[in-house]
Amino acid sequence: MTMMTSAYANKVIRKLNEDKEFWRRKENEASTYVAATDEEPVIPDYDYAKVAGEIAAIDDKILKIKHAINVNNATNRIAVGETEMTIDEILVKMAQLGKRKAFLDTLRKREPKTRINSGLYSSRKTAPEYEYVNYDIELVKKEYERIDAEIAAMQIALDKYNQTFEFEVPV
Repeated sequence: MTMMTSAYANKVIRKLNEDKEFWRRKENEASTYVAATDEEPVIPDYDYAKVAGEIAAIDDKILKIKHAINVNNATNRIAVGETEMTIDEILVKMAQLGKRKAFLDTLRKREPKTRINSGLYSSRKTAPEYEYVNYDIELVKKEYERIDAEIAAMQIALDKYNQTFEFEVPV
């Protein structure tokens, strides 16, 4: 068993993926060769069993680390403001709030009254049309700021946790 923080575990996973990519490139480049019929072939050094074993070992390490991260994320609770949430709850909530924030950003940027450009006026319609907002822009701005602050608080709590809390990884 090895103790890791979530931040460190993710760095280990990135390194393992780089190692796996090395073995995949080696396999891709060395698993075949081309030779003319009238020359001695230059056969690359390639051992399928060795390469497949290295890739499988790396995948096994990644699996164990990711599982440990998932268990950690689903079982440990951290304080976010006045409440406690698991890491997976925080990640889901941040995604939900992020989508809501994006929509509110669109609403808060609208003008209370906007002229609709319908091209040339037809003989039937001579008066311009306007689009009006049907909500309190100031209320939307306040809600946008509240959600932005809530996301920031979650992110700060999550960053602190990811950098400091250690959990067991069976590597």
